[in-house]
Amino acid sequence: MKLIIASNNKGKIREYKELLEPLGYEAVSQSEAGINTEAEETGETFAENAAIKARAIYKLKKCAVLADDSGLSVDALGGEPGVYSARYGGLSSDGERCGLILEKLKGVSEEKRGASFICAIHFIRPDGREISVEGRCEGRIGYSPLGENGFGYDPIFMYGEKSFAQADAEFKNSVSHRGKALAELLKALEAEK
Repeated sequence: MKLIIASNNKGKIREYKELLEPLGYEAVSQSEAGINTEAEETGETFAENAAIKARAIYKLKKCAVLADDSGLSVDALGGEPGVYSARYGGLSSDGERCGLILEKLKGVSEEKRGASFICAIHFIRPDGREISVEGRCEGRIGYSPLGENGFGYDPIFMYGEKSFAQADAEFKNSVSHRGKALAELLKALEAEK
């Protein structure tokens, strides 16, 4: 089944293709589907933003759509960057945003560096029925960027003794917020059968 992923984020698209193609979905990015507009993310939660993006694509294409909104929530920063993860601090690169968080956490002790990756997925079936799910991955913020894999905040997000950017794709997908949200979506889809 053709499925449009409401994103052009290369890292996110790669992860979704790895997770969805073995399940029989032909996943394409919105640009691969010929959609060049971006829905304005005006929601106050990840779930609201995911729904806004999914509905905008569905309105244009009337086919299966998956949208997510995800980001990092840092305990010591009162949940920042949260829904502003992709544009945190008005900075344009992942490296700059990681650097800003590390700077803000200078002098913060290990036990107060807790953080969560959160992913809300909004899925719309070809007939218009909607499903919304969420996944979380608990970890902590390291002291410097580590690793070459991943994207976004992966180099500073520690899961156990490794950053997400040090983890291989199979391991990361099995424990990540996106992997967990997708597992919840698949459970919901199965329950509807």
